[in-house]
Amino acid sequence: MEAFVLLGMPGWSQILLVVIAILLLFGGKKIPELMRGIGQGMKEFKKATGDDDKEPEQEDDNRKIEDKDK
Repeated sequence: MEAFVLLGMPGWSQILLVVIAILLLFGGKKIPELMRGIGQGMKEFKKATGDDDKEPEQEDDNRKIEDKDK
């Protein structure tokens, strides 16, 4: 965030330059594969963080069931 403050927001010409550089480095055929890999990684990350949120709820449910048995 501080980098944007120091350097300013990138303009359309800078973004275009970065896109051209990426095309030259990776080629048109590799870019969809790279994007697919990034998407799968994000999906797995969200799934992993979502599972962490669900575990405490499951533990609470298990405690409620144990309390009912007593």
